Amino acid sequence: MSCIFCKIVSGEIPSAKVYEDDKVLAFKDLEPQAPVHVLIIPKQHIESMAAITPENSAVVAHIFEVAAIIAKENGLENGFRVVSNCGESAGQSVMHLHFHLMGGRDFGWPAG
Repeated sequence: MSCIFCKIVSGEIPSAKVYEDDKVLAFKDLEPQAPVHVLIIPKQHIESMAAITPENSAVVAHIFEVAAIIAKENGLENGFRVVSNCGESAGQSVMHLHFHLMGGRDFGWPAG
């Protein structure tokens, strides 16, 4: 297994976990872009948003439920951002579906 996120899920690589259940894992980003910057990943390896199918899509809905929990636990009542890059040209650096939950500062659009 060469996927770094799969290694984090299996415990081979440590992470600063903020949430875990049987379907997803959430942990602090190593290079935070906001005061709150958490990665939320499915435990099942799904390469990217382009690989979401009717058979595996339920985990995505669950990820957004978890994002709401984490946002509330971190006091992000004024708003937060959830981002998923799909493919190398969009900035996806780890080919395992993941969502960046960021908050605690104001954001611009599309960058910032």
